[in-house]
Amino acid sequence: MSEMKKDYKFWVKFASTSAVIAALLMILVKVYAWHVTDSASILATLTDSVFDVMASVVNFFVIRYALTPADDDHRFGHGKAEALAGLMQAAFVIGSAILLLFHSVGRLSHPQPINNVDVGLYAIVFTIVITLILVMIQTLALRKANSVAIKADSLHYKGDLFMNLGVVFALLLSQWGYLTLDAWIAIGIAFYLLHGAYEIGSESLNSLMDKELPPEQHDNILSIAKNVDSVLGVHDLRTRQSGGTTFVQLHLELDDQLPLVQAHEIGDEVEQKILQYLPQAEVLVHLDPISVVNSKRDPVVFRD
Repeated sequence: MSEMKKDYKFWVKFASTSAVIAALLMILVKVYAWHVTDSASILATLTDSVFDVMASVVNFFVIRYALTPADDDHRFGHGKAEALAGLMQAAFVIGSAILLLFHSVGRLSHPQPINNVDVGLYAIVFTIVITLILVMIQTLALRKANSVAIKADSLHYKGDLFMNLGVVFALLLSQWGYLTLDAWIAIGIAFYLLHGAYEIGSESLNSLMDKELPPEQHDNILSIAKNVDSVLGVHDLRTRQSGGTTFVQLHLELDDQLPLVQAHEIGDEVEQKILQYLPQAEVLVHLDPISVVNSKRDPVVFRD
């Protein structure tokens, strides 16, 4: 196993385990804080944390399945399980947002004073510190491993930082009689969650539907391939992302008279140069004699 793949496994496992521990710890603190304050905004962050821990537990197990090596039944590996985890997270987040909206709208029509504000403030400041540590771990993990599941997890934990700051704001102002602000912040959090769910779901669906890599990466791969000596053209480049693995497939157009051994060496050189650009890729190179390329059917990119 390459060092790059070992790093990927370590960081996604470490980040997913940290998320479960952090979410459970925050739930315990927020349950107590909500019990003594009866604050709608604290309930909002508590609801979010409950769904966070559900999503993080799903991540914990799904990521380990996604890291399972390819087998006879799954020749391309199990990486798409990460995208499925992302979709499940999006569903959890949507559920939490809907519950918050119902509760907060009711609280707007019947505002209630917040009790024990100081306890609520201590609890939220504590969860902000825990969330900051977790986001730092996830940010470091994403630099080492571009996992859609970890990226989805990190997205809503970053959102939690803003939510918790909003709760601090609501708790402080409630002491001066601004009781409805507590509910309005909870509603704002709900809409933020819906926006985050949309982004997570879109990225997960793109992975499941084998969306091509971004145009910049696509063009870079073409440039790498067509600038190798003896490559006369490149066509039918196909790319997709599955978990931590990028799949790249392309056709090289070579002179008809090249010996097979030399053509094979050119293909190997293209593969190695693409792997230098995308270290966690699996590259499949097809070798085509230039005379059999149908330019009307297959778009060809010729060297200058």
